[in-house]
Amino acid sequence: MTIRAALTRLASLSVSGVSHNYDVDSIPDSFSRVQLPALLVLPITPSTSKITRTSSEGFQSIAFSSGPRTVTVNITHLLLVAPTEAGRGVRTHLPKVVDLMDAYCTALAADPLLTNTLLEPTHVQVEPGDFTYGHTTYHGCAFRHTWIIQV
Repeated sequence: MTIRAALTRLASLSVSGVSHNYDVDSIPDSFSRVQLPALLVLPITPSTSKITRTSSEGFQSIAFSSGPRTVTVNITHLLLVAPTEAGRGVRTHLPKVVDLMDAYCTALAADPLLTNTLLEPTHVQVEPGDFTYGHTTYHGCAFRHTWIIQV
């Protein structure tokens, strides 16, 4: 399988309560309220983002001569729920973020190999918080996937 196929499959993950899913070819530069909540497939970290990665993350290649040739890929699937607003506390949107985190885990549990595009089930680190995308900060959650793909 290919990295592109896995990214496309991740973008098509149907999460109850999410209005829009964006593949790498369709990610907008900014969002209106009617586009939220949204999931963005991010194989890179936008320069305006507060999402941090350590230097060891990103695309990693590992191949074993006696086993399958694989590539390890780290991808962020970013959930943006609502913009942060002055005068409105986190409590306003926190229940929705938590409910969507549960819905995401349920959807992923139904397809952990992303329709067999992955060699092994995805490993996901769940990081709720506030994330800057474009020029706006949003309440949301970063789902950090680590994939093993056979090449």
